[in-house]
Amino acid sequence: MNSDDRKVEGVRAFLQALQSRITSAVTAVDGSAFTVDAWSKAAGEPLQGNGITQILEGGPVFERAGCGFSHVRGPRLPPSATQHRPELAGAPFEAMGVSLVFHPRNPYVPTVHMNVRMLAASPARGEQVCWFGGGMDLTPYYGFDEDAVHFHATCKAALAPFGPDKYPRFKTWCDEYFFLKHRNEQRGVGGIFFDDFAELGFAQSLAMMQSVGDSFLGAYLPILERRKDTAYGSRERDFQLYRRGRYVEFNLVWDRGTHFGLQSGGRTESILLSMPPLASWSYQNVPESGTPEAALYERFLVRRDWV
Repeated sequence: MNSDDRKVEGVRAFLQALQSRITSAVTAVDGSAFTVDAWSKAAGEPLQGNGITQILEGGPVFERAGCGFSHVRGPRLPPSATQHRPELAGAPFEAMGVSLVFHPRNPYVPTVHMNVRMLAASPARGEQVCWFGGGMDLTPYYGFDEDAVHFHATCKAALAPFGPDKYPRFKTWCDEYFFLKHRNEQRGVGGIFFDDFAELGFAQSLAMMQSVGDSFLGAYLPILERRKDTAYGSRERDFQLYRRGRYVEFNLVWDRGTHFGLQSGGRTESILLSMPPLASWSYQNVPESGTPEAALYERFLVRRDWV
């Protein structure tokens, strides 16, 4: 096994262990087991590789929670992966990562997304090029300052060992990325986001990606525990479903990860595990002034410095 192969195997081992830790923690909270779907793509398909999609549906706490690991190889990087690296256009590649989206049942618990990943390209001339991406973001339906502050403080602490510039950079990047341009609206209260990252060298860039992944449970579980037993009725449920529609719009229209998976011939069921089980749309739905629903737009779906 050469040094490039050892790098890849080390990242793969971390990601598989991360998926296992996260799904075990969710099962402990919800009481329901994940369905484990191990899959592989055979020779002759656009991509080759394998992965494990874990999905929990219909639980008492989580209406749908998906957490997937994938490791695929392809003959040519798709356009969504080379828009910032044109010199690698057409190079063979491998990509691996863990991606999750949890849609809770209670409208007072926010939806959460987290992803950590590595891409490695092997141009015809030169050495293998590796870069990392990832982050996490929080999408509440009913906003609470203490939840947003906790989430951002945890993200900031995860990045602190890698330089004081990382949290403000990645927080701004997250705000700019998770933005529905066609609605002129933020998706949620943000978090952190980074992509095409290799500036610290392989070892430290990997360590930063690992720190983000390791911090996820500490960022989200305290919020979940605070809100999961809050009483709610049809009004809150209807608003939750309406706001979930925005989540669907972003993932299908703007998300680079979704585009990468579909453009590269990835596994559709796994790519779309982020979709909520139920969502709704209504025409020109404007909350009444002074309501908690209006407060979401006024105080939380805006770019703010939370920490």
